[in-house]
Amino acid sequence: MKKHIIETVLEVYDSVSELPQNIQNLMNKAQKARDNAYAPYSSFMVGAALQLANGKIVQGNNQENAAYPSGLCAERVAVFYAGATYPGVAINTVAITVKSLNHKVETPTPPCGACRQSLAEYEVNQKSPMNVYFMGEKGKVVKANSIKDLLPLVFDSSFLK
Repeated sequence: MKKHIIETVLEVYDSVSELPQNIQNLMNKAQKARDNAYAPYSSFMVGAALQLANGKIVQGNNQENAAYPSGLCAERVAVFYAGATYPGVAINTVAITVKSLNHKVETPTPPCGACRQSLAEYEVNQKSPMNVYFMGEKGKVVKANSIKDLLPLVFDSSFLK
């Protein structure tokens, strides 16, 4: 038997104000998207903003449905919109923020597993990493230099060949 050690290094900022100005602006766009989320069932609102290589910013927020599996997370709304509207344009940076209507979320909240997989698909296809910043409603912000830092054993199309 061999052991395989997987190590992830993340940067942690004390607040949005410590981020570079362009990332502060992107997180602000994610916050605006979050505040427009449709979350009548969970009361957990999520916003995402993507900075594309062509300079465009694409936003998404979670969209719930009474038939729970029919809803979609903010990150996937944004990444699928980017893929449909700007096909072949790389995603440079992802900003994600959450807010609960029931309590303050101060813990940085990363993307769920399904969103990590969807982001990984785009990162693998574009052959370049995307920076991922995530936070709660306020407080600390975490930065990953690649979605692979959050999903190190990524499943991609190479397994299907």
